[in-house]
Amino acid sequence: MRFGKVVLAAALSTALLAGCASTGGDAGSGSSEGGEGQKTIYLVSKGFQHRFWQAVKEGAEKAGAENGYKVEFVGPENEQQVNQQLDQLKIALNSKPAAIGFAALDSGAAEPILMQIKAAGIPVVAFDSGVDSDIPVTTVQTDNKAAAAAAAEKMAEKLGNQGTVGLVCHDQTSQTGKERCFGFKDWLKENAPNIKVIDEQYAGEAGKAADAAKALLTANPDIVGIYGTNEAAATGVVQGVQEAGKTGNVMIIGFDSGKAQIDAIRSGLEAGAITQSPVKMGYETVMSAIKAIKGESLEKVIDSGFVYYDKDNMDSDEVKPNLYE
Repeated sequence: MRFGKVVLAAALSTALLAGCASTGGDAGSGSSEGGEGQKTIYLVSKGFQHRFWQAVKEGAEKAGAENGYKVEFVGPENEQQVNQQLDQLKIALNSKPAAIGFAALDSGAAEPILMQIKAAGIPVVAFDSGVDSDIPVTTVQTDNKAAAAAAAEKMAEKLGNQGTVGLVCHDQTSQTGKERCFGFKDWLKENAPNIKVIDEQYAGEAGKAADAAKALLTANPDIVGIYGTNEAAATGVVQGVQEAGKTGNVMIIGFDSGKAQIDAIRSGLEAGAITQSPVKMGYETVMSAIKAIKGESLEKVIDSGFVYYDKDNMDSDEVKPNLYE
């Protein structure tokens, strides 16, 4: 009698398992119920080399935890590794997640993979940088052009609207890189005609940015200001100005945060910088992905915000939550 009960229980268990497997296999991509990866949101960032991306990850994981989603967060070794990032995007697609977030290093290179993701029925949310495609359901980003213009306005104000200014831009392929670079140049051209702007240099790593800053100063000894478009570019400029013996003679304005940049601003080596809201960016990216999974409508662009900070306001309630080390 007991043996019969065991056999019956085993048979029922097998039937139930078969039914569950069948249900999971029928679940469509983008559904939040059942199926491999269907409770996972996969974010492909630009890397882990800057504290900024760790802060984005924190915000993303917070939104995921609040809503019962696992967040996979990856990125290439540095922001020049476009092919590595594309490989990671392919891996994201193959894992069949409920949604994918993508911060493109190259605004056009990912289009073939994005088309495959769309064909699989997986919603895509762009974050930090947009892409040359209408596939993403929304883009969560800082208004980088407006932020760069704010940096240019501060530079002009501090220089009395005159002098020679250089730029070290972190890349020339991402939408973020282009907008932060040319947004700064365009504002000065339109609003500060007495400021001469030297052609931009490109360097995405601090050491290379230091070399770029020194090269600018050697070729243009009349430079009185240099702008760096991200954490690595700005801290590299600070280093380069120091190594060139120009500390105190060159106004430096940066972008993003990070311990080295915060310390440089506190000490007076750097005048100030634009900071984004990385935790909010990560949080809004995942929340947007969840809305897309549910079929809810989204604004085409979600502004995650920015603020200029210096040693006078960096400990204020408005600024401090957006600074990360």
